[in-house]
Amino acid sequence: MSDRTPHPHETETTPTGSDAEGHQKPLILVLHGARGDLSRRLVFPALATLNRRGLLPEHWALLGTGRGAKTDEEMAEIIREALDEFGAGDDDVEQDAEVLTRHTRYAQEVTEEDPGTLPDVLDELRRTLEESGSEGEVNVVHYFAIPPSAFIPATRALAAHDLTDGVRIVYEKPYGESPESFRELDAVVHEVFDEEQVFRIDHFLGKEATQNLHVLRFANDLFGSVWDRHHVEQVQIDVPETLDVAQRAEFYDGTGAALDMVVNHLFQVAAQVAMEAPRQLAATDLVRAREEVIGCFRPLDPTRDVVLGQFEGYRDIEGVADDSTTDTFVAARLWIDNPRWQGVPFVLRTGKQMAASAQRVSLVLRRDPEKLFGDEVDHGVITVSLAGDGAIEITTTVKKPGPDLALSSGTARLDLDDVDGEPLPSYASLLVDVLQGDRTLFTTPTGLEHAWQAFAPLLGQDRPEVQPYPRGSWGPEAAEELAGPVGWLLGREDAS
Repeated sequence: MSDRTPHPHETETTPTGSDAEGHQKPLILVLHGARGDLSRRLVFPALATLNRRGLLPEHWALLGTGRGAKTDEEMAEIIREALDEFGAGDDDVEQDAEVLTRHTRYAQEVTEEDPGTLPDVLDELRRTLEESGSEGEVNVVHYFAIPPSAFIPATRALAAHDLTDGVRIVYEKPYGESPESFRELDAVVHEVFDEEQVFRIDHFLGKEATQNLHVLRFANDLFGSVWDRHHVEQVQIDVPETLDVAQRAEFYDGTGAALDMVVNHLFQVAAQVAMEAPRQLAATDLVRAREEVIGCFRPLDPTRDVVLGQFEGYRDIEGVADDSTTDTFVAARLWIDNPRWQGVPFVLRTGKQMAASAQRVSLVLRRDPEKLFGDEVDHGVITVSLAGDGAIEITTTVKKPGPDLALSSGTARLDLDDVDGEPLPSYASLLVDVLQGDRTLFTTPTGLEHAWQAFAPLLGQDRPEVQPYPRGSWGPEAAEELAGPVGWLLGREDAS
């Protein structure tokens, strides 16, 4: 193994991770599962973005881990290949790779029985950073980009070799795969860590556009004044995907769309829409508001409010059982039992191999009046696109151009990349918050306990059978009924 140590990288802006006196804390990011798909697709590009934006500390190191022995140079080559495939593109990739690999080391993963090389390399890096002239204690972050089944043994391994004091720990989703496994995992985590050390990622919460949901509402009375059951007839949260599952069929067949998306992303986005106004836009207040409204989620009724689907040809994919009943599509009608949202359906839809890819939230406004001058008045709609940099659309009734007094509808759109400022990708945004110790955009045991309680009926004997749907469609026909008279907005011929 190479004895090469990382060189300090100069940044032009004030870095994150400062101590109480404003000193810049050096960082060691220990990336468990550094050779895996998630690290390649998301974590390495996020680090490259933070480096370009001057959001990493002046002195930092990336310590990748894995089961087998590798040299630092082999780890660096993995990063280069990942950035070449998933990075920013153009000339940035070469520069990003040069900087990231200059800061990179590799260590063999720790287990309960065997410390591997991780403790020794970690100590070596800590000494190097402390000797680099940096001020303050080294900030160590362990990032678990590993399969969920490895969370418990990996957590116990860190504890077994005294690698937990003062560190921060990042868990990917899913944080548990059932109410029981969630509770088992969380019990182990709290045997080892204080809650303030723990960051549970749901990358939808890291999206700039998701954060705009509460800013749009609480900072603008034009929207906030209609954000309730008196004005909103229905909320639609739609995350269809055109993607196949062939590249990860074995994993997906053991999970499915509902477990992969609903209890995590879609419930969290629903909570962002539905939460009460926090006292202020501070971490503890926002998290508490999100937790409280998830506690008002009525448990799903699988017999009346859930439709599961499986795209045609799914069972022919290598790695999928011939008799698989795994859902590749789910539509669910969620009810929130509190005074603000009583009686308003939150209709959630996601799936693979669908007609289009999108990530959007639509508040369908009640029609009052339903007719004007003898013409039907269309529903007004407030739509927030969560895809890419995000966008806000307002659809409202207007006069149809021409000599006659006839009604039509029109849409005004604000693309958020037109707003001054440069948005961060969700993973980069979440990593910044981890370095700052800001837990606003991370899930908590209380919120997840509530989410699992609402989702649990879908894991029981009343789970509906999967219904086939054609590839490139909007899912099973039965899902149309969940949207009721309003109908699905996304999928209409006039939908953007």
